[in-house]
Amino acid sequence: MSDERKTLEQRHQMSDLERLRHSAAHVLATAILRIWPEAQFAAGPPVETGFYYDVELPHRISPEDFEKIEAGMKAEVKANHVFERIPLTRTQALEMAQSGALGALGPRPEPSKFKLDIIQGIPEGEEITIYRNGDFTDLCAGPHVMRTGNIGAFKLTTVASAYYKGDEKNPQLQRIYGTAFKNKTEMEAYFTMLEEAKKRDHRKLGKELELFTFDDDVGPGLPLWLPNGTVLIEELEKLAKETEFAGGYDRVRTPHLARESLYITSGHLPYYAESMFPPMEMQEGDGVKDRYYLKAMNCPHHHKLFAAVPRSYRDLPLRLAEYGTCYRYEQSGELFGLMRVRSMQMNDAHIYCTEDQFESEFNAVNQMYLKYFNIFGIEKYLMRFSTHDPSRLGQKFVDEPELWKKTEDMVRGVLQRSGINFIEVPNEAAFYGPKIDVQVWSAIGREFTIATNQVDFAVPRRFGLVYKTRENTEATPLCIHRAPLGTHERFIGFLIEHYAGNFPLWLAPQQVRILPIGDEEPLIEYSQSILTELRNAGIRVTIDASSDKINGKVLRAEEQKVHTMLVIGRRDLDAGAVSLRVHGKGNLGAKPRAEVVADIITAAQTRRA
Repeated sequence: MSDERKTLEQRHQMSDLERLRHSAAHVLATAILRIWPEAQFAAGPPVETGFYYDVELPHRISPEDFEKIEAGMKAEVKANHVFERIPLTRTQALEMAQSGALGALGPRPEPSKFKLDIIQGIPEGEEITIYRNGDFTDLCAGPHVMRTGNIGAFKLTTVASAYYKGDEKNPQLQRIYGTAFKNKTEMEAYFTMLEEAKKRDHRKLGKELELFTFDDDVGPGLPLWLPNGTVLIEELEKLAKETEFAGGYDRVRTPHLARESLYITSGHLPYYAESMFPPMEMQEGDGVKDRYYLKAMNCPHHHKLFAAVPRSYRDLPLRLAEYGTCYRYEQSGELFGLMRVRSMQMNDAHIYCTEDQFESEFNAVNQMYLKYFNIFGIEKYLMRFSTHDPSRLGQKFVDEPELWKKTEDMVRGVLQRSGINFIEVPNEAAFYGPKIDVQVWSAIGREFTIATNQVDFAVPRRFGLVYKTRENTEATPLCIHRAPLGTHERFIGFLIEHYAGNFPLWLAPQQVRILPIGDEEPLIEYSQSILTELRNAGIRVTIDASSDKINGKVLRAEEQKVHTMLVIGRRDLDAGAVSLRVHGKGNLGAKPRAEVVADIITAAQTRRA
């Protein structure tokens, strides 16, 4: 999670639930101070799953302390104190922090050291405010609910360590997490979802279903894909390649590393250096040392492919697609199963187009997303349209104010006209243009960010990319970065949890298993003929020829989440039938062999849910 301070505009856009959770963080601090008055507080924001407050305290808070802290929080909620907003001058705020009265129940001998530091970071001219609820006063820009009594239901969840401002050179604090909702019913539903999420945890199912593994000798964050997991990768690539071929994309290949100069040109160095693996230094034949970096993104390589051939307006739009492997140096503490890794295969493409072509191209990308959502049964989604902060041009964002406004207006217009479900988020764009983060909700209501679209008006110019216009003049194309299926790692992690490992037939690593009842030669020959027919049609099918009883074979197939089981007994052989069993649906009875085989082939080829 980012420790970057929210802008006032971002705060004004907080949802009702975020305001409630922000207020719950203040109530948490109030309760902690009544137990440990010496506590020093840093920041306490709302987050995706609730809220937290960072605190420096000699006592090591543990889950055993949660009950008494929650009792103090309940008392503060019952008191129904008003959240009072009080503007201060910078001098007044510094005086209060120096007296120890910020993040406190009143003045104390020790200054409020973290609040002093935060005040120093507030831009000159920005209004400084405090909020007071009962005896507790905190440096805060808000917003909050009206009263502490408006916090309907809450619960503390975990405690962890965190460096102040996320910098390991700073003091290590205790981060107390909690969550809050409007009422108890909503909170109970949330914890029920979490329990179901534990059963669907992609790390747990990935091991049980033999999809992927990690190995210390290979290194953290570098997944190894087992045969079953590789099936998922190949089916997703097949889907993407078919879809992109139909959409007029050209496939390309690029190397896994490049010279330092490439990333200096793109601007990723030095701005993205912390997320890249350290450079490799090598001496070429002329004795000159050169530096190479593992590829952290595909776009600079694709820009070079655009530049490799003279381009005309007749060549545009040019859509270059690649399932490119990228490497990013995620901090070890941030690695998480397949969701945060150091090696990833990205469903990447870059569309080079004119301004006149932008709307149709960007809309086609959005339609591709909707097609994928339909295939995977994703019913709830949201596009987060991230724009720039004009006050940070030349720092966090490319200093091109007119192009920022023009490009953001273009993206906003496409989203509005296409009826796509989106929200606008300031100050979170990429450094070279606006972006859209695609958020989806799994079958149990858990939220995931799976992909990003970006509009780039700056970097093509840095690479000198041009095409000849109708007037025979040179112009720089716009570039749309898009990755609808994100990375294999993150998207498969999502799919594992979305389906709970019960993949649809077309995606299932083990599509069909034939289970003969006994080992009589006619039964085995009949089973083998079905296997041959299905394999000839591209179906992943095996025969369980073990000596186990049929109940044991069925149990093993169910545990391994084999999608379809064909039980073959003497009656099935005589009738030219199979006894059909589908994982999660049970025994569907005896059916004609030809009918079942045809349906399996059709379901796989049409990617039926």
